[in-house]
Formats: sequence, structure tokens, C-alpha cells
Amino acid sequence: MKAILDNIIFPLQKSGGISNVWFEFLYRITRKKDIELSFLDFENQNIFFQKLLKNNYLPNIAHSKRFLERYRNPQLNDIHEKFIFHSSYYRICKNPYAINITTVHDFTYEYYNHGLAKFIHSWQKRQAILKSDHIICISENTKKDLLHFIPNVAPEKISIVYNGVSDDYHIISSSETLNTLPFPSLSYVVFVGSRAKYKNFELTVQAISKTSLNLVIVGSSLNSEEQSMINKHFQKDNRIYCTGYIDNSQLNIVYNNAYALLYPSTYEGFGIPVLEAQKAGCPVIAYNGSSIPEIIGDTTLLMQEISTKEIHDKLEILKNKQVRTKIITEGIKNAQRFSWDKMYENIINIYQKVWESRNF
Repeated sequence: MKAILDNIIFPLQKSGGISNVWFEFLYRITRKKDIELSFLDFENQNIFFQKLLKNNYLPNIAHSKRFLERYRNPQLNDIHEKFIFHSSYYRICKNPYAINITTVHDFTYEYYNHGLAKFIHSWQKRQAILKSDHIICISENTKKDLLHFIPNVAPEKISIVYNGVSDDYHIISSSETLNTLPFPSLSYVVFVGSRAKYKNFELTVQAISKTSLNLVIVGSSLNSEEQSMINKHFQKDNRIYCTGYIDNSQLNIVYNNAYALLYPSTYEGFGIPVLEAQKAGCPVIAYNGSSIPEIIGDTTLLMQEISTKEIHDKLEILKNKQVRTKIITEGIKNAQRFSWDKMYENIINIYQKVWESRNF
């Protein structure tokens, strides 16, 4: 089998969930010897790509990034035999010998963006989906959204392949601490990732300001608008700490010492931080919507509405040590349902299936 993998996601983001997913797949497939691999690569500073380079990953098809490269569909006209083409971000190959595979992560643009950016993204995604030989969705909810927005896709062309969760997340001894963290264990709630409006970061700030808990923010530095909003809710900012971007080992320590992960996002294609926290023994308070109930498992910490009262009610539940211990145990068990190895094996099985079904 011959496969060409399109690493266009790496120059599009320095880090991020899709980069993480693609990295975990590449890390495994580059160690498989019975697939003839090639890559479309572009100069970038993506942290996951740098990890691959350190692990002796060497791409063998290099391309210069052109203007609007992310929207260009590669031709690869010099190839005259069938091959799998799998893009990391909604590109397809126009070569008639290409067997196109598209992974669909979510429909955030369709639900929450507006204007030209939404139109271009949705158009490109739609074209990739309609012209692909097979489509991978990362959750049942994403498949449901796909069939809502593009109902003329044949359901038999869609497979559900869940993301995984890194083994970097696990229970640690109480002696392991994050030196730069200014708060003691169990005295803070953690908020991880993007702070786009639908992630409800301001609601998090507002809710925690009315408790005795501190707030640790993991991700990009606070901008002036966010800092102003925090100042409005907190009289003193010594209860807020932003770590910036940190690696898995540091984030694992943050999870281990947190009172809870607060994840009130109203929409997720999957929600990897939910599983990271569960594996690390951190209770997760999340909103009961989109893919989250599918991923998080059975838990009393699912919010039925987006409100400070609901957050406070869930935080109150965790004060009971027996209930907290039960939730942590169930979370660790739930996270065991997901692994990057399972994700990889499922994708390879799809490759094999479409490869055998196409004759030129």
C-alpha cells in the first residue's frame, strides 16, 4: 500500500487539538514498515512537528508554502498508480489515482463563525467531504453534525474513529509539584485550552470569583480584554494564574493537584482535555452537550445548563470525599476506553478497506 499524508495542519497552528491528533497518528504510522509513505511538508514552527523531527521523522516530499496554500488541492500528477491521500486539514488530491480520505473534527465554524471566514472554511470542508472516498468522524456527534450540514453524504462512507489520550497523564505521588504554581493542592480549578466565546471562559471566571477557589488557566497568555474582564470579577488578581503553554508532564501535575477541571464549552467535536484530566485523577465538570456526554461517560458532574449556579452546585458535590473518590475512580476507568493506538489501528483498517475496494 502507498500513502501520501498531507501535513498542512502544522503551518496553520503552532499547537492545537488537530495538530495533536495528527502527530499521534504520524508517530505511529512512521513506524509501520508495510506502507510506502510520503509526506507533503511545509516549513513551520509547530511544536508537534518539532517532536517528530526529534524522533528521526524525515519527510520525503517537501513543498514550498504558497499563497493561500491551505486552500490549494495538490495535483501530484507524476504518480501513475493508486495511492491513499489523507490530509490533516480538508484538502484532497486531484490525481485520478488518489484514494482520498478526509477526517472531520467538528463544525465549530458552521455553528459559531460568521462572514467570509466561515464561508471559505465551510466551502472547503464541504468539497473535501463530498469528493472523498471515505470520511472519518472523531465522534458520533460529529457524524450527526456532518449529516445535518451535508445531508447528501452516504452514511456508509463515514466511520467513527475516536481520538485517544496520552499516557503522559496518570496519577502521581503527592511529592510531585509544579514549582511555578502559586497555589496549594486542591485549592484551584483549572481551565484548559481555547478561550473562544463558546468555551465560556468568562462564565468560568465569574463563577470561580464567587468561591474561595483559585483559577489556573492553561493556554495562551491573557490579552488585555481578558485581563480587564478578570479585574471586573476579581478584586485581587492573586487568585488567577496563567501558566502559558506547558508540556504534558507539567499539565499532568496541574491536573493531579486541581480541585477540578472546569470545561463548560457548549460545543466540542471530541474534548481531549476531559480525558486527560480523568486519566490524571482530576474530576471534570463539563456541559452536557455536543460530544461531551459521549466521551466523558456516566458522571454526576455534567452541567444541564450554562450558569454560575450550576457550576457552584457541581463544585459543592466534590466536597464530599467519598463522592469525589468515586468520581475520580470512574473517570480513570472511562478514560481507558480511549487510546491513540486504537485510533491508529482503526485508521489503518480503513486504509486497507478502501485500498482493496478501489481498482483502476
